[in-house]
Amino acid sequence: MSTRTAVITGASSGIGAATARRLAAEGYRVVLTARRADRIEALAKELPGARAHALDVTDRAAVDAFAATLDRVDVLINNAGGAHGADPVATADPADWRTMYEVNVLGVLHMTQALLPALTASGDGTVLILSSTAALGTYEGGSGYAAAKHGAHAVAETLRLELCGQPVRVIEIAPGMVRTDEFALTRFRGDQAKADAVYAGVAEPLTAEDVADTIGWAVTRPPHVNVDLLVVRPRAQASNYKVHREN
Repeated sequence: MSTRTAVITGASSGIGAATARRLAAEGYRVVLTARRADRIEALAKELPGARAHALDVTDRAAVDAFAATLDRVDVLINNAGGAHGADPVATADPADWRTMYEVNVLGVLHMTQALLPALTASGDGTVLILSSTAALGTYEGGSGYAAAKHGAHAVAETLRLELCGQPVRVIEIAPGMVRTDEFALTRFRGDQAKADAVYAGVAEPLTAEDVADTIGWAVTRPPHVNVDLLVVRPRAQASNYKVHREN
């Protein structure tokens, strides 16, 4: 059997890059996609047999063209996503909501539709959707992001029902507080002080490697084992809004 292939979106940094390293270590041939070509090309050089392909998951024509270049796909990691803004519903910018919906929901739709035939043909395919604890509960200032991640969660649940009996499993991983170099900084439009405040006093937020470890574990379970939904938080976080902060 040829080497199993895993396609990872949003692989230029954070959880996506860490997942690429983890799956490459598991023996997968990883295909890295992201908008920032320089970053994924540099990462691909580190990983045996890896391939980089610059891609915007919100561009359906580009996604379809990318799918046509693949000879096989065994695993799709729908990791591309992100949050923009933390304003209340009353004053939130609809443009931020549209951006979040397009990448977190439509991006998942585009990639899944384009690669599903190959995943099915593999005889043992896996679609993994990286959502968030925001997909399961709301919090003040998080309405737009929560709405988008609730959408991603609905895609995962529905797709699992629709593929029942087919050789493709659907896994959802929902991380809580994860400290990466870019997530909070992007959300707060480059305001480092606001980004740092998210994690202030939290002794050990999750790392990108923690989440990648969870993804790697779920993907490498025996084919008959489906991890429907796995919620992973740091010990200091009991819910989206209850977090222990040390003085």
